[in-house]
Amino acid sequence: MGRQSSIKQLAPDILEQLHELLRDPRITQLDATARINEILEERGEEPVTKSAVNRYKLSIDQVGKAIRESREMAEIWIGKLGAAPQSQVANLTSEIIRNSLIDLSLAIQKITVGEDDPEVVAGAVKMIRDLAISHEKIEKAVSETTRREEKLREQARKEALEEAAKVAEGAAKGAGVSDAGIAMLVKAITEAV
Repeated sequence: MGRQSSIKQLAPDILEQLHELLRDPRITQLDATARINEILEERGEEPVTKSAVNRYKLSIDQVGKAIRESREMAEIWIGKLGAAPQSQVANLTSEIIRNSLIDLSLAIQKITVGEDDPEVVAGAVKMIRDLAISHEKIEKAVSETTRREEKLREQARKEALEEAAKVAEGAAKGAGVSDAGIAMLVKAITEAV
């Protein structure tokens, strides 16, 4: 049976101090462990091990790396699609989120296998639920954007046909076409598919 990491059991203020120590490149993990253990000793609490601090630092680094990679990919795609229609960008975003959900689900399965800490499992379930809700909202926004763009294209097409009908009507009158012929021509243009 797995048990919760001793690092995750630290009081929030001590955990924040550990974060600060681990972010400082001048402080080694051994020094960070020693400093945190001094605080814990003053409070009469159990010390943390070097290996627990190392595992925690590795998990923080993995998350940080994933965030940096995600930002880099976003910058690349924004650079490529900066002038692309919104629906293309929205579709790409939706696809990235779908893939991220799959990756996250697989990662959570690896983390929670054999994990009997209800907080870890509940946190994983909540994270997936929140991402699914976000994904649903993005899908809805993509659909709305696509519908809006279709309406705008249809409106522009109608306006272009009406303008073409006016131009054709003027040209037909100038050429001496009968009123019935002009009406038929205008109708044919404005009802074009």
